[in-house]
Amino acid sequence: MAKGYDSHREHQDLVTSFGKILGKRAGFRCEWCESKESLRPWEYRPGEEPALELLLLLCERCRALASGAAPEPGELHYLRNALWSDVEAIAAGAGRVLVRSRVPWAREAIEESIYDEALKEELFKELRQG
Repeated sequence: MAKGYDSHREHQDLVTSFGKILGKRAGFRCEWCESKESLRPWEYRPGEEPALELLLLLCERCRALASGAAPEPGELHYLRNALWSDVEAIAAGAGRVLVRSRVPWAREAIEESIYDEALKEELFKELRQG
């Protein structure tokens, strides 16, 4: 049991070590909604080794959305801006929230974004499978 705990602790320490760089990249605001409240790192791909390009600085509400919480009606329009980020984790994470939420404008917003074609197709496949 201690080995699993130690491994988890090391992982969390590594995520935390990116805090200052992540904060500077984000302008000390949520990278989705620009809130300044309750900011913490969120891992786009938690099973992988933590890296700056796989971490986002998100507020409490956006972390909940990223983890699968249901959005309030009309709440997700701010994610359109996140879709244009040159940081894949920011854009792809926002796209996944939109796909899960099934908002009617998700496909158009993803299509207009700067995603690479492979990622667009992956998200569109998720939309079709619904």
